[in-house]
Amino acid sequence: MFNYDYANPGLLYLLILLPVLLVFYILRQQKQSATLQLSSLNPFLHTPMPARLILKHVLFAFRLIATGLLIIALARPQSTDSWSETTTEGIDITLCMDISGSMRAMDFQPNRLEAAKDVAIEFINGRPNDRFAVVVFSSESFTMCPLTSDRPVAVNQINALEFGMIEDGTAIGMGLATSVNRLKDSKASSKVIILLTDGVNNAGTIGPVTAAEIAGEYGIRVYTVGVGSEGTAPFPVQTVFGQQVRQVEVEIDEGVLQDIADLTGGKYYRATDKRKLIEIYEQIDQLEKTILDTQDYTRKEEEYFPFLLIGLILITTELLLRYTVIRSIP
Repeated sequence: MFNYDYANPGLLYLLILLPVLLVFYILRQQKQSATLQLSSLNPFLHTPMPARLILKHVLFAFRLIATGLLIIALARPQSTDSWSETTTEGIDITLCMDISGSMRAMDFQPNRLEAAKDVAIEFINGRPNDRFAVVVFSSESFTMCPLTSDRPVAVNQINALEFGMIEDGTAIGMGLATSVNRLKDSKASSKVIILLTDGVNNAGTIGPVTAAEIAGEYGIRVYTVGVGSEGTAPFPVQTVFGQQVRQVEVEIDEGVLQDIADLTGGKYYRATDKRKLIEIYEQIDQLEKTILDTQDYTRKEEEYFPFLLIGLILITTELLLRYTVIRSIP
């Protein structure tokens, strides 16, 4: 009615009373009128209706209309400005992270693993409409966090990552295969793995390229990130004289990481420091935009006052006329 929404729509059912009141009024008027049988009504055809009777009907009409307006006012009509209607479709993302001993290297501050954790957490917090899973690997792989839309849960699991959780080694293929398993049954429009490692595959029963081919079959895109400075990197070594820092050679199988990206429609990145790693995640963030239709925004404004005002005016007018003018009419 009137293209409004109503805060109390159930009260509109009271409008059914209006035709009931009208029928009751007509029947009452018929009972109050005297009847006289005449052979012809011609002598009375041009007789004007008494002013009292006309005004009486007008006053009843005022009361009937006023009742309807007050019922509408009580139902609280509200106008709604809808800027748009929305649906949100997120992306399912698995963060596949290397936690092998080589991630202790200090070319990233304080080390590669801690830097990778910080950047991954910032990435998760910046994508509120997506679901995340966390997979880690060293000599083997396991799932730290299955797919979830609860970002604090995923963040807590990343914060809990530490060295020594798995026997040392670098099973890139196993980490990728486990990540694929987390996403293969997903119904999301886009499924993504971000695989981060600083080494060469030297463990596991599944090769990186084989795992990449499986990912491609499931329509999963893999972005690979090689972390480590060029040449050598400072690495903490425990000696009889305590912990010392030595320069060790950086070995990243960039060819395999590039192949994984190519086979799945992803992209390979090389991060030589934390700033570069942040930029890489920002680029991935831009490439993998969540599908958002226009955001739904509504604003409601109360529109009951005109109905209330007109209803009160009609009732006041009806009462004034009933107890003044109509009384003075013979």
